[in-house]
Amino acid sequence: MINVYMDDMRRRPPGFVLARTTGECLLMLRESPVNILSLDYDMGPEDFSGSEVAKRIVLEGLFPREIYLHTSSLQGRKEMYETLYCAIPETTLLHNGPLGFDRLEEIAEKAESI
Repeated sequence: MINVYMDDMRRRPPGFVLARTTGECLLMLRESPVNILSLDYDMGPEDFSGSEVAKRIVLEGLFPREIYLHTSSLQGRKEMYETLYCAIPETTLLHNGPLGFDRLEEIAEKAESI
């Protein structure tokens, strides 16, 4: 299982695979089981927004085990959360915000031990 961090600008946190575009993120969701997914909203002028990824997750049933919304866009976070919340299965945890430092540290430690 992989952890995916979708962002066009920020650095990849340890323990995550970086998706620089919405297309890369969707490919990873379609091709590999995803444990944790962290989504940005603003993906640059040449790409779709994180809301498109949220819609595709719902339409295609691409739910990972956990989803975090690390975007700084309040409207974008609201859009993604509302799209996902309505369809989220019991097997997926949805967090309306970014990963905390403790959680990031835990993920990094797990990745180092593999």
